[in-house]
Amino acid sequence: MSAPLIDPDEPRFRLGLDEMDGTHLEFIDLVNRLAAADDAGFPALFEALVAHTEAHFEREDQWMTASGFPALHEHRGEHRRVLAELRNLGQRAANGRPVLARAYIREQLPSWFALHAATMDSALAAHLKAKPTG
Repeated sequence: MSAPLIDPDEPRFRLGLDEMDGTHLEFIDLVNRLAAADDAGFPALFEALVAHTEAHFEREDQWMTASGFPALHEHRGEHRRVLAELRNLGQRAANGRPVLARAYIREQLPSWFALHAATMDSALAAHLKAKPTG
């Protein structure tokens, strides 16, 4: 069995907010499953990744809006850019052209996620932990 594209046991993906960490682990699982998917299962699994990522980003957007996160526009813009790429590639995969989507999963998404989690999401997590609740 080959190593996962994204190691779910990496401590750097644990940002200290249970819901965010759980969502990130689900994302990692989908990416790793896509890397191993056969041609028959790839389009539906890619569609599941898109749906998961839409919900994932929507939840973060809610947190950012409700908490007055100062980097909301930059973070939201990054989410929109990645979702547009995923949707475009998902459409190609659904139409029987998965080559670019497979390359994106293997060559782009893991490094993007690592950087995004370490910068934008860690800043959001720190902001949310520092905000008083109530």
